[in-house]
Amino acid sequence: MSTFHFLFGCSVAAMFFGLLLYVIFGQITVRKLRKNPKTKHALGLEFASGWDILNVAQALATPRRIHKILENSQLSFLHANSELISEHTNRFDKVLAIVFFWIFMGSGCCMLILISLNELGILAD
Repeated sequence: MSTFHFLFGCSVAAMFFGLLLYVIFGQITVRKLRKNPKTKHALGLEFASGWDILNVAQALATPRRIHKILENSQLSFLHANSELISEHTNRFDKVLAIVFFWIFMGSGCCMLILISLNELGILAD
């Protein structure tokens, strides 16, 4: 087994775990926020079904200073309102968002990097 296959397999396993957390986070946290009239329209733009789950996870997982910059830009309608969402979530929701978001994004980025390195011949068999 080559290094590429081993690392890519680890990334796929992490992505699978991230997808399980995606469903759990959507069912526990985002469903609660969708039902709340105060937070219903503060979840950001939904490009596709379920995109608001990623918006909420990003709002809870990224540092507030960075998210404030995103919310004050011209594209603020794309992002969830981090202050309002933070007020209506508990500690478990925030920890679940952090774990889900960084596993999901980290494994996705890792897969893209591995595929690029393999195509360039850096991780050849």
